[in-house]
Formats: sequence, structure tokens, C-alpha cells
Amino acid sequence: GLVLGVYSSEKDDGAAQFTSAGDAFDRLISGKLRELLSLCGPPLKKGKTRIFHGLHQDFPSVVVVGLGKKNAGVNDQENWNEGKENIRAAVAVGCRQIQDLEIPCVEVDPCGDAQSAAEGAVLGLHEYNELKQKKKPIVTPQLHGSAESEAWQKGVIYAEGQNLARYLMEAPANYITPIKFAEHIEQKLRSFSNVKVHIRPESWIMTEQMGAFLSVAKGSTEPPIFLEIHYLGAANTNDSPLVFVGKGVTFDSGGISLKPSSGMDAMRADMGGAATICSAIVTAAALNLPLNIIGLAPLCENMPSGKANKPGDVVRAKNGKTIQVDNTDAEGRLLLADALCYAHNFNARAIVNAATLTGAMDVALGSAATGVFTNSSWLWTHLYEASILTGDRVWRMPLFEHYTKQVTDCPLADVSNIGKYSRAGGACTAAAFLKEFVTASHWAHLDIAGVMSNKDEVPYLRKGMAGRPTRTLVEFAARLSHDGHN
Repeated sequence: GLVLGVYSSEKDDGAAQFTSAGDAFDRLISGKLRELLSLCGPPLKKGKTRIFHGLHQDFPSVVVVGLGKKNAGVNDQENWNEGKENIRAAVAVGCRQIQDLEIPCVEVDPCGDAQSAAEGAVLGLHEYNELKQKKKPIVTPQLHGSAESEAWQKGVIYAEGQNLARYLMEAPANYITPIKFAEHIEQKLRSFSNVKVHIRPESWIMTEQMGAFLSVAKGSTEPPIFLEIHYLGAANTNDSPLVFVGKGVTFDSGGISLKPSSGMDAMRADMGGAATICSAIVTAAALNLPLNIIGLAPLCENMPSGKANKPGDVVRAKNGKTIQVDNTDAEGRLLLADALCYAHNFNARAIVNAATLTGAMDVALGSAATGVFTNSSWLWTHLYEASILTGDRVWRMPLFEHYTKQVTDCPLADVSNIGKYSRAGGACTAAAFLKEFVTASHWAHLDIAGVMSNKDEVPYLRKGMAGRPTRTLVEFAARLSHDGHN
């Protein structure tokens, strides 16, 4: 199969405006494609397709997809590069149509931006069907022509990174337990000589005095794991690393503060923070990015049992602060508190944590963007600029003292794990809680609860767990590796 792009016409005459690959193919078949398109009715709108069969012996089926306006660039209202997003969406639609025709291989028009085209193809075709007997046919996308093969390959690596996060998040919680998660990541990194993976057992977690993390894990029969990854990509292995921290709750029942049963199955993806940061490091290694990255993922289940945290219990975090656990379903911040304390051991250039932390984040932004709470404008700028390129957007949220007071005004301990006005500003009080465990001057907390899954909002992702914002984390790391800031 072949997927070709066509731009919306600027003029009203409706003549198709092909990409250079489209033009070349049309010349090859003596203008027949242009002729057929004009006979098919009005010009192709963005994301719409037409399929033609039998035009050329090498390509029995050709899908033509609408790319929208030719000169679409950064859209300041949308905070993304519209041209790149249009290519991702169009290529994904085209590749899926080839898959529906059960054609095993598809060549893809680079559409002037081979990286975006590759991302669209590889992200658009991904589907979790490991456990089904009936699977969709596997389609291998390839670049049509050879002009942009390096950019294409980069796009494939970016997309495969996000697909790894999607795979981990989508898999059932009895398949991806804490130890299985850690082993899966270790296996992905095995071939890289500049990566060390430490799978820390419960005894190590106890030695590190991570009392908040352990208090969540003790409700489950699955033992907790602390996954620690060191990627040494910088010329100087002693350069200050970027430290990624990810919440790794492989299933979240809510504990004693049990969640409603409706939709609880989606809580197999409550390790989305760990999945995205680990996948970003796998991708950074595959791209051979010239910087050092450390990944930290506290992994456990949050389950109700006779040993579980009870509302009103007080636990002690690694930095000595006591925490009143008023709601056992606000458990992610307990894991992260200890992991963030530990992250300060590495003289980090920046600490970035990601977590499906609060339902309140989903209420605030829905699935449009990841909420970012940060104490560093430098860090914010890098994350924001990266997200414009990837189309996987971020939006800055407040870290006001106003919210800190709501978690530190606590009857029995130094901090409470929920704000005293319970529902008001829930994503903000969660961020304020985390800030109590951070002394680094460049720290960002990404609340990814709203972008955890996709229904139909991102056209190049199928329904299911989204693996967002993996590509933004990778692009951010790539930008950091070229930035001289210390």
C-alpha cells in the first residue's frame, strides 16, 4: 500500500495540491491520480481519505489523505505546531485504512516532515491485543523514497517509546505487577552498555526509611519494588543528571478509601507516571542523547486489607516529615514524597516527576494537556517549547502558598495527604504536598491523570491508554542535552 498526502487548495478551483512525493507518483502514472481526484467530487478536507486501486503494479492500493493547509505552522491559540499535528493525524488514518485492507506493508509519504509522518504511522497502528486470539493484521510502515530516512527513523523511535508506555499502561494488573514492570524495562535496556538498572527490593526500601511508600505497599500481597535506572549518555559521566521520577501504582483500588467499582479497571494504568518516564529513558538511550538521566520509579499496588493504611494513620517519610493519611486513595503522593527525597541524592540539573495524581486534574484540563506545577521558569520554558513540537501539550498550573497552607494545617502530623477543603483545587493541593519534599531549585511535577487515556480526542491514537506525554519528555531531554544551563 501507499499513503500520499494532499493539501487543501488555497484557491476555489479545487485543484489538488500534492506533496512532492504525490507529484512524483502522479507523473509516474501520467497524471491519472490528479484526474481521478478531480472526478471524485469536492477537494479532500483535512483528515479525510480516498482509496484508489490498481493504479500501479507496485502499489495495488493507494490512500490519499487530506493534510489541511500547506503552510500551517505554530498555532499560538492551540499551543502546538499545526502542520506537524495534521501530518500525524492524516498518516495515521491512511495507515489504518491499509490495515483494514489487510495489506502487510505500507509506504508513507514523508509529507515534508518525515519525523511527524513516522510518528503518525507507528502511533496510529498500535493496538494492545496481546491477550486476544483474533488480532488485527500487522502492518509495517516504511518511508516512501529515501530523502528523509534519518528524520523518519527518529520519528519511529519517538513513537515506539510512547507505544511502550501504552503497552505497560494497557496491560492488566495481574500481568504487569511491580516486579514484572521492572523486569520488562530492564529487558528493554539490556542491550545498552551505558545503562545500569537496579531493581531494589523491599529490604532496600526499608533501609532507605521510605516509610510513606512502604505504608501504601503493605496493603497488598505483591511486594513493592523501587526501580532505579542510570543512563549515562553525556561525554562526562559525572555531569549532573536530569532526574525523572514516576508514580508506579500498578493497581489502585483506593485502599480502605475504596474507589467506586465503575471504571476501577482503568486503575491498572495508575503507573502511567512510571511508564512514561521509563519509556522516555528507553527512547533517550535508543537516540543516544548526550546527557545523563536517572529514572526512579516506586512500584507497588494500593489494596484494602487488614494490613492497609487506615484513614487517620500517621506515617513518616524519608526526610523525617510526618504525614497524616486522611484518604488512602491519595496514595500516589506518598510514594512520590519518598522518591523525591531520594532524588535529591544525585545533584540533579532538574527533577521532573510524572504521575496520574488527581481526578481534579482531569476536571481542570480534561485530556487537552498535562498540568505542570513548577518552581522554575527555565524548566517550564523547556517543557512548553518541547510540547509545541510534539503536539502533546503542557499547561502551567499554580504552586501558590495559598495551597501549601491547606496541607500543612494538619491536626496530627506535619502535613496531611489531602487539602483541608477536600475538593477545592485538588490538583493544586496535591502539588503543594509534593513541594514539601523538594528543596531543588529546578523541579516540575506533571499531573498526567487527564491525559491517561484516549477516547477519540487525539486522532492518531486508538482508543485506550495514551502513553502521554512520553514524546514531550523525550523532546524535553533532547533540548536539555543541547542547552548549556547547569
